[in-house]
Amino acid sequence: MKSVTHGAFATARKTIRSHRSRSYMTMLGIIIGIASVVTIASIGEGVKHQVSGQINHAGDSIITIRPGADQTVQSRLGTLVVPKATGTISDRDIQAVQKTKGVVASAPLTLVAGTVKATHGIYNGGPVVGTGDDLPLLLNQQIGFGVFFIPDDDGQNVAVIGQHAAVQMFDSEVPLGQTFTFRGQTFMVRGVFNEFPAAPFSADVSFNDAIFIPYSTARQLTSNGAQPYEILVKARTQLVASAVAGELTSTILKNHGNTKDFAVLQASDSLAQTSSVLSLLTELVVGAAAISLFVGGIGIMNITLVSVTERLHEIGIRKAVGATNRQILNEFIAEAMLLSFTGAIIGIVVSLIVNLLLRIFSDLQPVVQWQVLVGATLVSMLIGIVFGSIPALQAARKDPITALRGE
Repeated sequence: MKSVTHGAFATARKTIRSHRSRSYMTMLGIIIGIASVVTIASIGEGVKHQVSGQINHAGDSIITIRPGADQTVQSRLGTLVVPKATGTISDRDIQAVQKTKGVVASAPLTLVAGTVKATHGIYNGGPVVGTGDDLPLLLNQQIGFGVFFIPDDDGQNVAVIGQHAAVQMFDSEVPLGQTFTFRGQTFMVRGVFNEFPAAPFSADVSFNDAIFIPYSTARQLTSNGAQPYEILVKARTQLVASAVAGELTSTILKNHGNTKDFAVLQASDSLAQTSSVLSLLTELVVGAAAISLFVGGIGIMNITLVSVTERLHEIGIRKAVGATNRQILNEFIAEAMLLSFTGAIIGIVVSLIVNLLLRIFSDLQPVVQWQVLVGATLVSMLIGIVFGSIPALQAARKDPITALRGE
């Protein structure tokens, strides 16, 4: 049996090598499908790791308060977290958070619109964020140069900027003491953050490109119109984080007249939401990419049918000298399997190259999982067997006399 199978694959290799161009064109659908599936799955897993790393970097005791309640919806596409109601966070909420037992640090974050003019002209690379002096502690992020603002800086025109903003605004990594104008006022750079870990596709703003000013200054610039898009809170320890989150929910609920128009999220909640959305997007894109595998299977079936037609005379001679239907069937299935397997290997190599280029030239850090590689290879071989079986059965059932008449 082993020699028969080996002979089938040996014959299949000879056939494929004798029609190289046609064979590569046949494999193209499989190559594109496998490369797409592996690349998309790797990007999705990599982004999950990056988001997880960013959340873990800040710490498990961080709690995020955002306006607008969330609800979990079960659908055919899976579990989705979608906005249920809109809402706002007030200064009263900020003060209540600061007084909550178990809270060791907190800071609101608000976005201020306006034109920033620095040494290199207008800067449009990042947002202006109004926040509190506890932000470095909450983000577990060090100031690379200079210092962060302090409570005495409330209402003052001082700023701390991200590393990317420093280079783009002043063409310097240490622009301490330099100034820029924003909303008609002059601000002085007091510090520069170390580089933040990147989290692609995150809902948060890019802090590496951001300009941070005191929250009270942001409110003054907008005549108290700037509303926080979130409050970051640090509990004393991870063990009390759940209790603190419950207390914060009760306190803010009272402030809002028992209307749940806000969300209090622990680190695990934020990670779960992000992972859920990324998993859904990955599944949708992988599903679309899998269509290429189906198209590749049809290509294999068509080429196998052509091969059967071209080799009718050979099939007739082999059956006349004693070849069985199983031997003929095995030969054509072996050819289809080799085509799909080779296409899968080439597709995996292409995906690995693409992942390497993404790591070098972008913020994405794809993570290749061996389960995906093995699964993609097995699926491609299954496609070869399924789509190759139809013409193989047709060849195996040929009547020897009829086949011998074919040229």
